[in-house]
Amino acid sequence: MRIAIGADHAGYTLKEELIKILESLNCDIEDIGAYKLDPLDDYPDFAIKVANKVASGDCVKGIVICGSGVGASIATNKIRGIRASVCHDTYSASQGVEHDDMNILCLGARIVDFKLAKDLVENFINAIYSGEERHERRLSKIKALDN
Repeated sequence: MRIAIGADHAGYTLKEELIKILESLNCDIEDIGAYKLDPLDDYPDFAIKVANKVASGDCVKGIVICGSGVGASIATNKIRGIRASVCHDTYSASQGVEHDDMNILCLGARIVDFKLAKDLVENFINAIYSGEERHERRLSKIKALDN
C-alpha cells in the first residue's frame, strides 16, 4: 500500500519515527517533507501535498502531522476527494476508514505520544472500508459536496 506522509516542524520528529512503523507494515512510503526541522515552515504546505497525492490516486492513504492535527485536517479537507480527520483514539482511527472511507489520518504531535501514534497509524493502515449499504449511502452524500 502506498502511503503519503508529511509534517511541519511540530510533527517532524514524530513523522520520522512513524516512517519506521510504516516500513515495518510493508508500506511503500512517499515522504513529502519536511525533510529538516524548520520552525518557520507551515503545515498547509505539507497537508496539501499529501492530500494531492491521495486525491490523484498516487497514494492510497495519507498521514499528516502538525502540532494539534486540527490545522492539517482543515487544510487537507479543502481538496476534492479527501476525507481526513484528526484521530487521537484507536477506535476513530479504524472506524473512520471502515464507516466513512477516511483516506487521510491527521495527528497532533503535541497531543499524542509515540506509542499512541504508532497504534493510531496501525489501526488506520489496517482498516478497510466496509462498503455496507448504509455507509455507501452516507458517503455518496459527502461525495456530492465535492461537486
